[in-house]
Amino acid sequence: MASIPDDFRDLFEKKTFAHLATLMPDGSPQATPVWVDYDAESDRLLVNTERGRQKAENVQGDGRVAVSMTDPDNPYRMLSVRGEVADVTTDGAREHIDELTKRYMGEDEYPNPIETERIVLAIAPEHVTHTEP
Repeated sequence: MASIPDDFRDLFEKKTFAHLATLMPDGSPQATPVWVDYDAESDRLLVNTERGRQKAENVQGDGRVAVSMTDPDNPYRMLSVRGEVADVTTDGAREHIDELTKRYMGEDEYPNPIETERIVLAIAPEHVTHTEP
């Protein structure tokens, strides 16, 4: 089990976009840009999505994922995480997407229609790499 270094946790307080890579049923990779969050208590990355989206479907079959992100203030500072989706929950998912909306859009509520239900993917880091020039 790996951990997010303390000096990279600020990436989860900024408008840092991440790319989440999952595995399709045939084993081919699928990548999606996502808003990303971090739960320091559980040391897990959090990605909020909707049921039925490709990434949500993919992690049900194979929970192995990779997440990469670059600092929006310094694109040469990056964090890359390989791990596994340890939990998928609806608990607090609606409130969580509103919190992310405040950070990423400056609005109080998620403005897009929710077609199914929001879920949170909790990713347990197994391998972490980073660079800071």
